[in-house]
Amino acid sequence: MATVNHNLSNYDKNTIPNAKDFRFGIVVSEWNDTITNGLYQGAYDALLDCGALSENIIKWDVPGSFELIYGSKKMVEYQVDAVIAIGCVIQGETKHFDFVCEGVTHGIKELNLNSDTPVIFCVLTDNTMQQSIDRSGGKHGNKGTEAAIAAIKMANLRRNR
Repeated sequence: MATVNHNLSNYDKNTIPNAKDFRFGIVVSEWNDTITNGLYQGAYDALLDCGALSENIIKWDVPGSFELIYGSKKMVEYQVDAVIAIGCVIQGETKHFDFVCEGVTHGIKELNLNSDTPVIFCVLTDNTMQQSIDRSGGKHGNKGTEAAIAAIKMANLRRNR
């Protein structure tokens, strides 16, 4: 198991392309919404900080993390430059955690392989609620911020390669 010892929210704006000409789709799971709302806020704030216009950031909610696949697929069809899929799955007492995590991971991978629009995986798969809190605006920063920076870089790659 990897140990995270840095703040996920740290980035150097000078190394990131300006996002003013990009459109972003953010698909957010309503399950564990305290966490996913924090991740969304981190992503939204980072996009704005890097030049994205608020009217070019489209947010859609889906019921759970498994539904992120379909929501992201539809968002790709909405002709955005990058999609951020935001979810949170916390280990429970059953194998449901494993099935959802594996399904979402493979689904997002397939979207990346089968479309020209990058879909950024911002799904926390933690053992405890505290780990998720720590990564959605807590002591480890915000994984949503990290996903937004990845989305900007991938949108830029898509446009310029």
